[in-house]
Amino acid sequence: MRSHLLNDTTAEQYRRSVTDGVERVAAKIATTERPFTGVTVDALAPAIDAIDLDKPLHDTAAVLDELEDVYLRDAIYFHHPRYLAHLNCPVVIPAVLGEAVLSAVNSSLDTWDQSAGGTLIERKLIDWTNERIGLGPAADGVFTSGGTQSNLQALLLAREEAKTDTLAKLRIFSSEVSHFSVKKSAKLLGLGQDAVVSIPVDHDKRMQTVALARELERCKQDGLVPMAVVATAGTTDFGSIDPLPEIAELCEQFGTWMHVDAAYGCGLLASLKHRDRLNGIERADSVTVDYHKSFFQPVSSSAVLVRDAATLRHATYHAEYLNPRRMVEERIPNQVDKSLQTTRRFDALKLWMTLRTMGADGIGQLFDEVCELAREGWKLLAADPRFDVVVEPSLSTLVFRYIPAAVTDPAEIDRANLYARKALFASGDAIVAGTKVGARHYLKFTLLNPETQASDIAAVLDLIAGHAEQYLGESLDRAS
Repeated sequence: MRSHLLNDTTAEQYRRSVTDGVERVAAKIATTERPFTGVTVDALAPAIDAIDLDKPLHDTAAVLDELEDVYLRDAIYFHHPRYLAHLNCPVVIPAVLGEAVLSAVNSSLDTWDQSAGGTLIERKLIDWTNERIGLGPAADGVFTSGGTQSNLQALLLAREEAKTDTLAKLRIFSSEVSHFSVKKSAKLLGLGQDAVVSIPVDHDKRMQTVALARELERCKQDGLVPMAVVATAGTTDFGSIDPLPEIAELCEQFGTWMHVDAAYGCGLLASLKHRDRLNGIERADSVTVDYHKSFFQPVSSSAVLVRDAATLRHATYHAEYLNPRRMVEERIPNQVDKSLQTTRRFDALKLWMTLRTMGADGIGQLFDEVCELAREGWKLLAADPRFDVVVEPSLSTLVFRYIPAAVTDPAEIDRANLYARKALFASGDAIVAGTKVGARHYLKFTLLNPETQASDIAAVLDLIAGHAEQYLGESLDRAS
């Protein structure tokens, strides 16, 4: 079995095996005509259930053959221009190369003696991101597994900085369309179920600062502690960006930690055209960025950034076998001192390879393209009487629904849209997401692929309308 260990004696086998895998994936990507095959759970599950994991195939080529049937053939391919569903981006080649390198070398970014150069590269990228945000010379941060973990760590720091022993008094303020991880974090941090105060949004799905000011004042009057305000720069459903300068003013006035969840909108940090949409982010106490959304990086690649490096001490614990306190005095940089994780992948390498190959302008150009595509898509929807579109896009998301001319029952329209999304997914021709606006069901395009064209959007809209009309026709047949 030692023949499978990667070392000096098996380097050639490693080269052959990885090359074989890369060639198969490349061939698959080159010939994929739809984002999905439409396979069902019931069809695919038996093939996977039938595999006996206690009977290995002993040959990576045979394993790749098997993988074709249980994964590669039916995978969801985000690179396809008609994948329009969730916040999944196509990935850039330099980052994929970085993924191959980091997986083989397998550095762990918790301590210097496990990563050396990797530690310094991650720190350099944190400094680069902080400079782009404008957090100032005392800023710091660390890479994380994703936006949920970044938000959790930011709110942990905010909780500790609130300096109260009565957790039940702490309140977090976020918009009614903020990410679910805000409420999840409150629960994980031991706060009460009423800890998250939901602030209403305006017509453009941006937090209403008048309502925020009112709730902050009420919090103070009730003897409670305004622990944090979470402003969102790119909501998951609408891509909306909260009014950051006004929120910063209120946070300063009430002495409240300001966290900006820019997991989605962080692509604007590299934008050549729309960077001003993030104005005010530089006043935050902490910021979440997901490079694996709008920087076109493979999952996972995220970071939490803080204005004051000293606040990261709230995540610091020392163990003699790992990061003893004396290492701080010896100026040995251990990233575990800043992180909620211990063992941690060198995900920063992917962004490093991307910046060193494409540059920030290259990333920004790609993100600008999808933002412009969303604008074109909004014009198509606004001009099409078959559809109702909710808001003009701030980033690259469009929320809409099919409105049949001859049907007025909202519940029936809901069912038609739900059916259209399900039927479209089953066909494999395109994939779109869904959400609710108020009590009604809507569909969603999340545009993150610069290869997607307005013609793709138009074609998918026709498919959606066709499926919805088919459902309504069958519904009328059943009712008659």
